[in-house]
Amino acid sequence: MAAKLWEKNVQMTAEIERFTVGRDREMDLYLAPHDVLGSMAHATMLETIGLLTAEELELLLAELKTIYATAERGEFVIEEGVEDVHSQVELMLTRRLGDVGKKIHSGRSRNDQVLLDLKLFTRTQLHEIAQQVYQLFQELLAQSERYKNVLMPGYTHLQIAMPSSFGLWFGAYAESLADDMLFLQAAYKLCNRNPLGSAAGYGSSFPLNRTLTTELLGFDSMNYNVVYAQMGRGKMERNVAFALASIAGTVSKLAFDACMFNSQNFGFVKLPADCTTGSSIMPHKKNPDVFELTRAKCNKIQSLPQQIMLIMNNLPSGYFRDLQVIKEVFLPAFQELKDCLQMTTYIVNRIEVNEHILDDPRYDYIFSVEEVNRLAASGMPFRDAYKKVGLDIEAGRFQPCKEVHHTHEGSLGNLCNQQIQALMESNMAGFHFEKVEEAQRKLLGR
Repeated sequence: MAAKLWEKNVQMTAEIERFTVGRDREMDLYLAPHDVLGSMAHATMLETIGLLTAEELELLLAELKTIYATAERGEFVIEEGVEDVHSQVELMLTRRLGDVGKKIHSGRSRNDQVLLDLKLFTRTQLHEIAQQVYQLFQELLAQSERYKNVLMPGYTHLQIAMPSSFGLWFGAYAESLADDMLFLQAAYKLCNRNPLGSAAGYGSSFPLNRTLTTELLGFDSMNYNVVYAQMGRGKMERNVAFALASIAGTVSKLAFDACMFNSQNFGFVKLPADCTTGSSIMPHKKNPDVFELTRAKCNKIQSLPQQIMLIMNNLPSGYFRDLQVIKEVFLPAFQELKDCLQMTTYIVNRIEVNEHILDDPRYDYIFSVEEVNRLAASGMPFRDAYKKVGLDIEAGRFQPCKEVHHTHEGSLGNLCNQQIQALMESNMAGFHFEKVEEAQRKLLGR
């Protein structure tokens, strides 16, 4: 069993190690490239305060770039007996550089290392999520424009209610994603603050230059108070989880609608054939499995904030090992949401719309409000018009006029898609991803 960074002269048993390490080696593979980036920034800072020579820094940065490339290729491995990603990186440096590799831990703790790794990983993932949300948004808005004149029933209480359109339906989900993006931006900004230098939560007697590491890593600012930096563990993950859950809620609702509208009792849309499956016994079946799984996965993601809260909610300030367990539910959630966004974008792009839904007389009554409004506009008091149309329906005399004339903002005849597009563009611009990308390029010398 390899010695631990913190070990003195007592080794833990294999069973206790298995329990305490848990899935950390597996989870830390998500963090490997980010741990290396953090070490590069930290080493650069150590040289400026005299804890590394220029020659030592040059050796460390060259070796760290090699390790980073290994992680980028997916070839980084945490060896058996090595406790975590931080230990593995330090072990690799020490094997190649001897005592120089051991110097890199000066002025930091594994506590602020993992805080930093989680933030670097999370902001990278949020960037990717934002891009995929934007792609889905664009598909929804394009379909809204394409089908803006195709009417469909609107529902309340799952009862036919008033005329809607596919322009409204697709556009509603586009605007929902624009709002979700604002929530994602807030999570990104809360995440994009530098905890490095807080060490174990109480700072360091070394004269660390935290402003420099903040600039090197492209953070907007730092977590200034070192105790708060440690208190941010769990809080950051919870806040981000709420943003992911907001997106997941939009996608889950869309998936539910599409599954229902695809059924024979509705027949409003037809999903791509490669996104449905058959039955082993019923030859006619085309089950919407992709959207059903999307709905389930998105509902699971919506439980993520509660899972994180229940793990960390009753902890006082300072570090506790409980926080390790958050990784197991938090880190994999990004890929799961990205998969759902990718599948949904694929389906929305290829979905087929029934353009003759309202030919069916069962939907005639959705035009009753249009008739009430027509009578009211011609001078009849609204309540009298309402009563007249109601009596005509009961007597079987109601004859719908299926031409609708809605003009106000956001209605059938005025979707405001340009304004929704502008809202999304504004929200996307607020992330300022380019600052982080430029800082990372400089740090890696690319």
